[in-house]
Amino acid sequence: MAFLGFPILFTLLSLAAGVYYFPAVLHGVGAQVGSYLRRSSHTRRELLLARVASEQQTYEAKHKREKSKEDDEWEEVEPSTVGSAVNGGKADKDWSGIVGFFHPFCNAGGGGERVLWAAIRATQKRWPDAVCVVYTGDHDVDKPAILKRVNDRFNIHLHPPTVHFLYLTTRHYVLASTWPRFTLLGQSLGSIILAYDAFTLLVPDILIDTMGYAFSLALSTLLFPSVPTGAYVHYPTISTDMLDSLNAGGQGVNAGAGQGYRGLAKRQYWNLFAALYSKIGSTIDVVMTNATWTQGHIKSLWGPYRNRKNKMTDHDIDVVFPPVAVEDLEKEVAVDEASEKQRGPYILYIAQFRPEKNHTLILQAFAQFLSSDLKLPSLPGQRPKLVLIGSVRDSDDATRVYKLRLLAHELHIKDDVEFVCDATWPQMLDWMRRSSVGTNAMWNEHFGIGVVEYQAAGLVSVVNNSGGPKLDIVIDIDGKPTGFHASTADEYAEGFRKALSLGKEETIAMRRRARKSALRFTDRGFDEKWLANMDRLVRLQIARAAK
Repeated sequence: MAFLGFPILFTLLSLAAGVYYFPAVLHGVGAQVGSYLRRSSHTRRELLLARVASEQQTYEAKHKREKSKEDDEWEEVEPSTVGSAVNGGKADKDWSGIVGFFHPFCNAGGGGERVLWAAIRATQKRWPDAVCVVYTGDHDVDKPAILKRVNDRFNIHLHPPTVHFLYLTTRHYVLASTWPRFTLLGQSLGSIILAYDAFTLLVPDILIDTMGYAFSLALSTLLFPSVPTGAYVHYPTISTDMLDSLNAGGQGVNAGAGQGYRGLAKRQYWNLFAALYSKIGSTIDVVMTNATWTQGHIKSLWGPYRNRKNKMTDHDIDVVFPPVAVEDLEKEVAVDEASEKQRGPYILYIAQFRPEKNHTLILQAFAQFLSSDLKLPSLPGQRPKLVLIGSVRDSDDATRVYKLRLLAHELHIKDDVEFVCDATWPQMLDWMRRSSVGTNAMWNEHFGIGVVEYQAAGLVSVVNNSGGPKLDIVIDIDGKPTGFHASTADEYAEGFRKALSLGKEETIAMRRRARKSALRFTDRGFDEKWLANMDRLVRLQIARAAK
């Protein structure tokens, strides 16, 4: 890390020792380093703003400014979305600052990325003169390629002149593979290195982390006290569930790992890290979580510290459900007797090919389901098929897909399983029209955008009996179920059987209940909540800049 220079090394050491014991010294060092970074990145800031102005002129010359239907709908949303200022006012709509979005894996194509792009879209519409800068480590793609994928994958259209990308060179420091030991602490320290890398490129007026790197926001607060910080938390870095998983009979990748001397050491390390993580959480100005489950854990960890430091209320940590393309799916996928004829006994799993998504469990459950006595009265003569749709981010994901294909072969179901890697939005729509069941297998998934997409498309869900899918999404509507919950391969196999054995009338009725459930998670709902919180950040920035 020598190339990072003395300032980052000193900052890292100061943060580790000073967060508890030497706060005055810590803030003094931070102010000096922050002043240095502002001066060194000033030229790039001026160049960026000049580039924005140039691209805006070019864009206006090529496109006539006509209000689209989407713009008309936005005008209906915008006035009600903004929170009240201290004296009853609201943040200036002409605010033209720079919002930095800290999202080092912005081109991954998952649900977290959909939140990022929807947040930028909403911010652009509310503050058209603001500049949205994304700090990313995706060096292999340029701006046009990224925006094209956003359009193809999520059907989200951004205004190109006011969104820009700054490329980080130290992203490997937040990879788990870089820290084979003390991974939680290592990745958190890595996010500090990555944040310092970002600040050498540009110091924003507002910084928002949309990936879960709370330590990066703490560094920003240390270096730039006048820069408001916001966190959209998809999943806590550590949670009480993780701590409980160390016990015998626990769940997850560390199930039962708290036994013996090594287990005791791990437990103590995790408890100490949880205390530090909780302290770090008190430094963030605005906190949003993606689900009730996440909010509960963040409140239990960050809440006491935030309440003591800032005298916050229970409403300080806000649930902002992720935006899901519910409206698009309603338009594109019919749920009626006619559309039922297009659906086959297909089970759809939309999820990135990552270990925690537990595709293995679904393959095993599907093999068990196929080996049972298949009697599907509503779909006579058709053989069930499992369709796995997900993005492949890197060579590790590609290897994982290869191993899953081998497992399907070993389970004798390779002809009944289809892999669709890096699917476009039209491909996903096509499969949602043709499928009957949607599934997920991640334990304690924080939310589950894919599950909402299933519901919006009228699929009957068979999902893990935990986290967001259990608490927020696959719940009873009008007193009746919208799907089934499962934990083991046996339970999933039984869930598939139940979902594909429903009578025609009950199938359509459940599909309609599922769609009604999905209406709670629209783009419009996200926009309203996001802008209310973003408005708080803008007002903070204006107030601090005036001092």
